[in-house]
Amino acid sequence: MSLWRSFSPTISRISSGMTSDTKADRPRRIMGLDLGSKTVGVAVTDGLGLTAVSLEIIRREKENHLRQTYRRIQELISDYDIGLIVLGLPLNLDGTESERSKVSRSFGKELAKRTGLEVVLQDERLTTYEADSIIKETGNHRKNRKDHIDSMAAAIILTDYLDQDRTR
Repeated sequence: MSLWRSFSPTISRISSGMTSDTKADRPRRIMGLDLGSKTVGVAVTDGLGLTAVSLEIIRREKENHLRQTYRRIQELISDYDIGLIVLGLPLNLDGTESERSKVSRSFGKELAKRTGLEVVLQDERLTTYEADSIIKETGNHRKNRKDHIDSMAAAIILTDYLDQDRTR
């Protein structure tokens, strides 16, 4: 983990205003998302909520065609008993918001509304670069890296959130 990442804050929380049922006998998992123009990288925490595991990449033909993306996310929420969503917020290197930040905020609000879960926006600066570096280190060929980079970036976003949450 790079030094600057320890200063990477959770930006804000988006609430649907709805309450979700939780199972009293075990904590629910957390989902991490890396929203791209035609993909969404997905990661989830392990059963204990200690580590993030890259899960899959949801693909779509056009940026604004999100119906199937929302549907797949809802399926994963059910399959993995998700209780919280952490969505990457793309900021400029100087910490200011970018055009993509607005898209992520809008996506987060709609996702909270559709799922009834709280969506936490997490600074995602340089996560794709970091994911690419990690995948290169594992020896994956360039062709294979593209197939994993978004879900690995989602795992990094989720790991950053977990690391910050432990220090609170």
